[in-house]
Amino acid sequence: MTRLGFVVNPIAGMGGRVGLKGTDGMVAEARERGAEPRAPDRAREAIEAFLGREPDATIVTAEAPMGADAVREAGGDPQVVYSPEADAYTETSSQDTSAAVEAILDAGVDLVCFVGGDGTAVDVAEVINAVGSDTPMLGVPAGVKIYSAVFGVTPADAGRVAATFDDVEPREVNDIDEAAYREGTVRSELKAVVRVPVTRSVQSGKQLARGTIDTVAAGYARGIEDGRTYVFGPGGTVGSIESELDIDASPLGVDVWRDGSVLVRDGSEDEILESIESPTTVVVSPIGGQGFIFGRGNHQLSPAVLGRADEIDVVASDEKLDALDVLRVDIDDAELAESLRGWQEVRTGRFTTRLIKVE
Repeated sequence: MTRLGFVVNPIAGMGGRVGLKGTDGMVAEARERGAEPRAPDRAREAIEAFLGREPDATIVTAEAPMGADAVREAGGDPQVVYSPEADAYTETSSQDTSAAVEAILDAGVDLVCFVGGDGTAVDVAEVINAVGSDTPMLGVPAGVKIYSAVFGVTPADAGRVAATFDDVEPREVNDIDEAAYREGTVRSELKAVVRVPVTRSVQSGKQLARGTIDTVAAGYARGIEDGRTYVFGPGGTVGSIESELDIDASPLGVDVWRDGSVLVRDGSEDEILESIESPTTVVVSPIGGQGFIFGRGNHQLSPAVLGRADEIDVVASDEKLDALDVLRVDIDDAELAESLRGWQEVRTGRFTTRLIKVE
């Protein structure tokens, strides 16, 4: 019978929608800005998918808010091996994650499944390597930074993979400097190599290389419409469009612009919603190597924001698209996510476009 190790970082991803680009050391500020936890719902979704395929499995976990609550809500009966001092209203720490993972490994499991982002992945990987375990690990995406190649594409995908995988391979765990990230610099560092289930439902690592995008920017700028609100997502490709329009862009934030004026720079979800007026276009570029257009590094572009847009434009160089089989979305609104799936036209040059499927 399968024994699944399960641990949740309950504060993962709280900084995303409020524009903090991460939660490391920023939980208090995130809460002051009105951030709500997203990890608990994603944890429950993953466990529901897992139990749908392995109803008799044993789930070894930490007490609430680090896993047991999500298992119970999903209809499971958790085996609790660690209890954090923090409760649902206080902040757990990376030390709690490490202690929980060590206790889970001591109990004997077939897989360590964690809910969080790259920082949580590092904590889990460091414990696995430190104790010399060959137990594989798998991430349920909940953080803002999700560049490592150890995460399921969606929470449900992670749950299904945890229940059905039959092979593993070495994958990289990377993390970035959040302080530098908030200033617009992606500074990635390899932290560990771990064993991860092999399937298309586990994302690849993010490619940080930047292709030639001048013609994409020039072509897009030619089609700007007067009276339309443009919500520009993060990243170098979209940033080049903003530069073409003489916008002082926030390289890794979300900007709102209309008729030559920047209405919001590096905005939170609430600031974006307050500034946009119809008609509205959201402009994004997929993450290289992964293909995500929503749900990785741009949580400010929430379902509420996307619901206010009448157009979504995707831009990318041919080099970036050549490395992608599909585009992906991972947002907390199943109906909206489904509406975004299908064939998407992507601008790839001054006059050229390509069709690629969104899954």
